[in-house]
Amino acid sequence: MFTTTPLLSLLPLLLPALVSAQYTATYQVGQLPQSSEEGQSGTNQCGTTSSQTSNCQNVFVNSVEDFCLWGPPDTHSEEGDGTSKIGNVEQIVVSYCLKDGYGTRLIPQGTISGAHFVKVESEKVSYVQVTGNGDLTKLLIPAGDEGGELDPHSWTGLGNPQGGLVFTNAFSGSYEQTHEWTSFMSSNEFCIRACRDGPNAAAYCQHIYDVLSCSFTIPGDMGNGFDDCLGEPTDEAPGVYNGVTFHQDDPTTPAPHPAGATSQCTAKSTIGGGNVDIGAITALASASASASGSNSTSMVSSSSASASANSSSSASTSTSTSTSASRTAVITSAASASSRAATNAAAASASASASASGTSGAANMVIPSLGLGLAVVLSALGLLL
Repeated sequence: MFTTTPLLSLLPLLLPALVSAQYTATYQVGQLPQSSEEGQSGTNQCGTTSSQTSNCQNVFVNSVEDFCLWGPPDTHSEEGDGTSKIGNVEQIVVSYCLKDGYGTRLIPQGTISGAHFVKVESEKVSYVQVTGNGDLTKLLIPAGDEGGELDPHSWTGLGNPQGGLVFTNAFSGSYEQTHEWTSFMSSNEFCIRACRDGPNAAAYCQHIYDVLSCSFTIPGDMGNGFDDCLGEPTDEAPGVYNGVTFHQDDPTTPAPHPAGATSQCTAKSTIGGGNVDIGAITALASASASASGSNSTSMVSSSSASASANSSSSASTSTSTSTSASRTAVITSAASASSRAATNAAAASASASASASGTSGAANMVIPSLGLGLAVVLSALGLLL
């Protein structure tokens, strides 16, 4: 006979894992909402006309010739010393892109002196990054600003900037939202890494080293010149040494991992200028969503017919299942669901696609896995009482 005591004793162990994981809304380029986060200062519905007064908060990291950076929306702020230092404006930064057509601000010609794009695609982790230097005062960052970190989390959990979305088409040719990303911006250096959804995405797009700059979290070439490269991930994620994670308040700061090896680099003489055709991307996204809906309907019909046949077959066979075995299955299912939520949050987030929620971005809600995990556990408890 099962009792609730063993399961209740597991809750202190399950809760930290449940709290750490969450299902995050997934959006598609061409089907973006006006805003994706409460209190967002800018917008994700940016159109296709670039403007130096745009408040678009979408970033794209596709190649050395097609990427965006975060920068202040104005030369002053309501925080700190009133200037547009990254630390003062991190919640409201906007997007500056090399190419026209995203509805963002444009990175002025001559801003970037060096930019080095690396695509890492491996079983361990996949990500894209750009590292480099330039006169980033042209993005309204004050001269001498040592900068700060931007990421989708922040101390509020709402992200810096709030509602900022990051996409890449480097892996498949189609835009994918990366739920884990990190970036550092200063007056003369920049870096951004966007990790493809997967079990190691959060570790390789770490966001807890906000005072250690690019070299620690996104090691790469910071020199002049422009190139596209393939790369390999470091053996351990940023800040992890022999399996132990370093924290900024630890007594000593270890040396950063060297940048991963690169290969097949293609040099570019210049970057900047050109256009992207978001209209075509929008049409493709809509067609894909329509096809997905049609396939889903067919699959449901097929599944229903199969279920009906199986039901008829099962009805002719007398079976007996013990209550104890059923309860065991429920508990096993609850533990399994909690484990999956804790270890595959990023993968779970990808499954909550915008196409499954219709074309309205606002319909894609952020749902903490804590609620889901507890619901499963409490359901099990209910059966055992």
